[in-house]
Amino acid sequence: MWWRPRRISRLFDEVERAFEEVDEMVERMFETLSKVPGGAKGRETMIEGPYFYGFSITIGPDGRPVVQEFGNVKPSRWGIEKSEVRKPYVETHLDSKAGELKLVAELPGVDKNAIKINATEDSVTIQAEQEDRKYNAEVKLPAKVDPTSAKANYRNGVLEVTLKLKEKPERKGYEIKVE
Repeated sequence: MWWRPRRISRLFDEVERAFEEVDEMVERMFETLSKVPGGAKGRETMIEGPYFYGFSITIGPDGRPVVQEFGNVKPSRWGIEKSEVRKPYVETHLDSKAGELKLVAELPGVDKNAIKINATEDSVTIQAEQEDRKYNAEVKLPAKVDPTSAKANYRNGVLEVTLKLKEKPERKGYEIKVE
């Protein structure tokens, strides 16, 4: 029999428990996603969809990681929560030299006339609805903007909104000289 110290044994037990929890969560997710017609063996599983889920991790201006989830499902401890409305993937790009903020959102499969954008000085709301596609996102902006300066362009499923900054963003931290 292979001997292992108590501390290592506990570590392996914790890792095994974590894998078991993940297995249970995935099983619950598939149970939520699928409809199973009666019958014990040889049953066919039909999954209703489409389902979209994704996330991005970026570093915020304060140096902390920012996690953004997008899609029409959200994982939870008990499976998934599905919505008819999809949260699009959205990025913001602050260009203090040009004095503007660009917001880029993925909205595939809708006509530009179906898109509604509302801007305030600290947020932008995007909504689009066409046939079986519905999108909705409220984006908090990293700097104050002039909402009357907004210009929007939509091409190949990508929406780009450009807004002029109200004031130059404050620099945070101290400049460090490299020797």
